[in-house]
Amino acid sequence: MRRLCSPTLYFTLIVSLGGFIFGFDASVISGAIGFIDNAFGLTEWQQGFVVSSPTLGALVAMMVAGVISDGIGRRKTLIIIAFLYLVSAICSALAINYWMLLAARFIGGMAFCSLIIAPVYISEISAPEHRGRMVSVNQLNIVLGFALSYFSNYYFLQLSQRQWDWVKHIGIAEHPWRFMLGMEVLPAVVWLLLLFTIPRSPRWLMLKKRTDEAAQVVKHLFTPEQAQAQLQGIQASLHQQPGHWKQPMTMLVSKRMRFPLILGLILAISQQITGINVIFFYAPTIFEQSGVGTNAAFMQAIWVGIVNVIFTIVAMACIDRWGRKPLLITGLSGVIISMLVCAYGFAQAQYQFDSAAMPGIGEINEGVLSKLYGIQGQVYESDVSFKQALLSALGKQDYDQYHHAILSASISMNAPLVLLGIIAFVASYAISLGPVMWAMLAEIFPNQTRALAISLVGVVNALTSFSVQFLFPWELMHLGAAVTFAIYGGFAVISLLLVLTLFPETKGRTLEQIEKNLLHKQI
Repeated sequence: MRRLCSPTLYFTLIVSLGGFIFGFDASVISGAIGFIDNAFGLTEWQQGFVVSSPTLGALVAMMVAGVISDGIGRRKTLIIIAFLYLVSAICSALAINYWMLLAARFIGGMAFCSLIIAPVYISEISAPEHRGRMVSVNQLNIVLGFALSYFSNYYFLQLSQRQWDWVKHIGIAEHPWRFMLGMEVLPAVVWLLLLFTIPRSPRWLMLKKRTDEAAQVVKHLFTPEQAQAQLQGIQASLHQQPGHWKQPMTMLVSKRMRFPLILGLILAISQQITGINVIFFYAPTIFEQSGVGTNAAFMQAIWVGIVNVIFTIVAMACIDRWGRKPLLITGLSGVIISMLVCAYGFAQAQYQFDSAAMPGIGEINEGVLSKLYGIQGQVYESDVSFKQALLSALGKQDYDQYHHAILSASISMNAPLVLLGIIAFVASYAISLGPVMWAMLAEIFPNQTRALAISLVGVVNALTSFSVQFLFPWELMHLGAAVTFAIYGGFAVISLLLVLTLFPETKGRTLEQIEKNLLHKQI
């Protein structure tokens, strides 16, 4: 056992640090976007593009990541990915305009293909009986990255409000968002350096006919008995690989692959269309909509990260005990209920501007305040009508600068109910769609088409994620929070019905049994 856990776990922890950086990179924008909006005067579409552009980069990279990884090796590909993260973090922090920030975020998104390459590398250096546990370390690191980004954002927000000279001197007080985004430089540098210490994948070495090197790596990772078994297994699997790239492509579009692909695409779309990345990437914005104020909104976002970590660990403990389908049913049911709770909470809200009751009113000059006298005391039944009234009264520039503070001071609603709904949603997702999708994708596709099929599903997953993130600011402005969350709940209902009627249970079955039954639609 000691032999199993030392080198394999050590290299797994190094490689899975990429998952941590992904989680941090993806969610750190949640705290920075409000400050970026003020700095560059973004429209709703531009806000959506800043948040979603990494997913667009990931969409592009995932199309070629597998080919590059097969060509130059897993380790070199991971090193390139780490370098992209580093360049993205530096350029994002130093961005002088919207377009530079957009390009930097897109480059970072190209590094998101680590979500495919890292599990492949980890699986290829792990013993079969411990492969699932080793791969799950990457998922755990992702949610840890999410959580730490919320802590980091809150820290820089608090620091920016201090009157210390050094805080003003280095620019934290004026531009905290630069330091929020720039924090990623530290883990990116560490990961880049550590990746030079990991071995090449033994399976890739065997693919390149470098048998002696592969044997040396395997002997370093395992005991002599395990090493012999691993080498034999690798050689056997290589004999089963298709001889030409057209063969798996032909199989992918065949009738017998139709049902597994349908299941994979349902999982890929359901994981994103129910709104999870909106919660992760816009958490402070959503909580500000409930009227709790900026500081409290950032603090509540921390709870999102903590709950995500806790319930991901719960899912890792339960997925092989309860099964995949029960977790999906339980989680999607929770998503439906929690989204409807959020929709109800925002639907019951009322908005009334009262300058006398507004905290921090001294920060708004008299000229701006005079523009709001026309809506003083009026009661608005929806956030959409209130925002439109503010925009009409203030104009675009003043609206961008002051609407968060005005909205928080003017809303009357049950904010704890919304917080409960968001937390319940994150918990429901973390025990179901989050980890279960990746576990099932590795099970439902045949060996010959698995890499190609997962890449296809990954592209659809990224495209759905991009669309949801990109549209959210526009939906919030023109449809309102209540309708937006109700839409996510409606998609969750559709997903639940599809899971109930179509999905098999794969727990406890060999890959060969799953493949046989799925290809013949017998489950």
